[in-house]
Amino acid sequence: MSRTWSVEAVAATRSALLPLANPERAAPMTAYMKDVAPFLGIAAPVRRRVLREAWRGLGAPSSADLGTAAQHLMAEREREFHYAAYDLIDRYRRVADEVFLDTYMTELLTAKPWWDTVDGLVSAAVSPLCRRYHAGELIDGWSESGDRWLIRAAIGHQRGWKADTDVSRLLQLCDRHWPGREFFVAKAIGWAMRDLARLDPQAVRGFVETHSTSNRVTLREVERVFAAGP
Repeated sequence: MSRTWSVEAVAATRSALLPLANPERAAPMTAYMKDVAPFLGIAAPVRRRVLREAWRGLGAPSSADLGTAAQHLMAEREREFHYAAYDLIDRYRRVADEVFLDTYMTELLTAKPWWDTVDGLVSAAVSPLCRRYHAGELIDGWSESGDRWLIRAAIGHQRGWKADTDVSRLLQLCDRHWPGREFFVAKAIGWAMRDLARLDPQAVRGFVETHSTSNRVTLREVERVFAAGP
């Protein structure tokens, strides 16, 4: 039964997306994402709409069903299927159990990675499931992995938590990678700082004042925090 749900989910996704392929739109979309994967050429609102309809009759999966289907979608060639992987998780996230992150997420984050899929997976799965389950060891592992995309996911793991944000924990992760010069990690730190500044501007200002860096990407993001005012 579990295998059947995953197969049906992927088949429904293919049936919904493939007929909408638009080569004229696909070429610039592929170029914009640095040729990490070819595109079908489907706009995001259209993709989300047709997938909602395609998945309507699937029924409820198990946690393993959901993870397996997401893996299969991420293994497809075109980028819209990779987006569908996190759309699917977002739709059925309620079934994800306490081992979902450990079992599936490292592979999903590092399969054909670029900022688009990494950030999508963080929003759909990493952040909400880290909020639901304790995943401290996994986040520490990503932070120390040396992989820029796993580090980016670790820094973003509390995105959207608002008042529930663990400020000290997030500043600890930023501190660990503050001296680095990797562009996508630096941007993640800057965005984390912007979120934190809305919650605890004094903590962010104190952190920045005691941390020097030659990384202009990080500095620009942090400067925006203070330029925006309270």
